[in-house]
Amino acid sequence: MVNKVNWLHKDLISLEPLSREEIIFLLETAKSFEEVLERDVKKVPTLRGKSILTLFYEPSTRTRTSFEMAAKILSADTINISVSTSSVSKGETLLDTVRNLEAMSVDVIIIRHSFSGASEFVSKRVKASVINAGDGRHEHPTQALLDLLTIWEYKKTLTGLKVAIVGDILHSRVARSNLFALRKLDNEVRFVGPATLVPEDFKKLGAKIFYNLEEGLYDVDVVMALRIQKERIGDGFYPTEREYAKYFSINRETINFAKRDTIIMHPGPVNRGLEISSDVLEDKRCVVLNQVTKGVAVRMAVLYLLLSGGKVEN
Repeated sequence: MVNKVNWLHKDLISLEPLSREEIIFLLETAKSFEEVLERDVKKVPTLRGKSILTLFYEPSTRTRTSFEMAAKILSADTINISVSTSSVSKGETLLDTVRNLEAMSVDVIIIRHSFSGASEFVSKRVKASVINAGDGRHEHPTQALLDLLTIWEYKKTLTGLKVAIVGDILHSRVARSNLFALRKLDNEVRFVGPATLVPEDFKKLGAKIFYNLEEGLYDVDVVMALRIQKERIGDGFYPTEREYAKYFSINRETINFAKRDTIIMHPGPVNRGLEISSDVLEDKRCVVLNQVTKGVAVRMAVLYLLLSGGKVEN
């Protein structure tokens, strides 16, 4: 698709400003790294001598672990900071924390933070490359990239698809990153859920809004269920979990509203029986575990491109 791209970005904060060509190039680079993951010895010297730091102010299993695996496979040195046992617990600010860590000559800082814009704030104040591993309700760019790579494998295309994203859109950085990327690649994106969790404002960004699950899933190629973010939700977004599951859970009955060859996705972690049923998670059309595998390749590609020094040829 793309033969040559001048990759000049110091950071990866958002997919919104990236061009169609840059997104495809990122995915093609990730594809080239998938072969490494199939080897008996999963190790290449690509980033030997580079130091990569993960700084997570929110819990994470998949994102943090896959970034660490990606860095180690590329032979980079990794440092993981546990915020709960760092100077943050003594009142140190985000800026003071990252400046002190950068003073130790780290090349990449990977940040997850509860405040939207935190990673961009840091990127403008440090020389190291900064990767947004999720910031508040803003974006989660590498999650959307691994979702796209998964879709590409199963659908054999990145364009002309109908994608339904179901659930807690309001609080989801994953939904926003996927919307930006999928729309740049000429796909139809549907946001589906209760009105309290799917604001009409998303129409301005190009999403189609549905408050009925059957209508939202009709004729779609991809169904992505989102986690209900209980830690961010107060009272009043839906009556009860049982009520939400009744109308918006992806289960054996409701998945039939979509195309027969649809693929079923979820960024994890999953609230089984709420967003998606256990039997659907075991369905052959469910690609959740493959998403996790793609995450390592995508994060290898991002680290490689940010540290490759600019011009990269495929």
